[in-house]
Amino acid sequence: MDPLLAVCGILAAIAVGAISPGPSFVLVARMAVAQSRSDGLAAALGMGAGGVILGGLALLGLQALLAQAGWLYTGLKAAGGLYLLYLGVLIWRGAARPVDSLPAAGPSAAGFLRSFLLALMTQISNPKAIAVYGSIFAALLPEQVPLWVLAALPLGLFVIEAGWYAIVACFFSATRPRAAYLRSKRWIDRLAAAVMGALGLRLLAEAVRP
Repeated sequence: MDPLLAVCGILAAIAVGAISPGPSFVLVARMAVAQSRSDGLAAALGMGAGGVILGGLALLGLQALLAQAGWLYTGLKAAGGLYLLYLGVLIWRGAARPVDSLPAAGPSAAGFLRSFLLALMTQISNPKAIAVYGSIFAALLPEQVPLWVLAALPLGLFVIEAGWYAIVACFFSATRPRAAYLRSKRWIDRLAAAVMGALGLRLLAEAVRP
């Protein structure tokens, strides 16, 4: 396959996957609406950095490794499931806590870094995302990969992942979505926690299934 067509195909497939709702979407949306736009954008950057890491692993042949070492993919599923359950418990426990509708004095570096790292860990701990990246790269990359492709792909992945989740963060941190969240915070948070927990349990079930 022509390298340019391969890059376009990979980026298009990753864009479709990023737009599909999942734990990353739930996390970024909740950060933006429950905390601040700054936290949501920090999470978007974390998702972009996670995409670069997953793309780098795919370039190194992660899909071939997972195909030969089934135990590794099973372990990734178990770890990812436990992490999502942990996030679900955190969100559920914070559901009853009130949120001040007035903005804070300003975004802090510690809060920005925390949101960034939380999103990054959510992205790279998702075994489904790891498998999708590996499969797409294995299917579309040419045998001989030019150097410009090695430089262009990580940049393109970052723009797609961070760009999409920045749109999500900006939308959910707008006045109307935030006001709606504040009116029903407890139930929205519990729904988000239930989604995270259900996804985590599903991964754990897949990990222990023969």
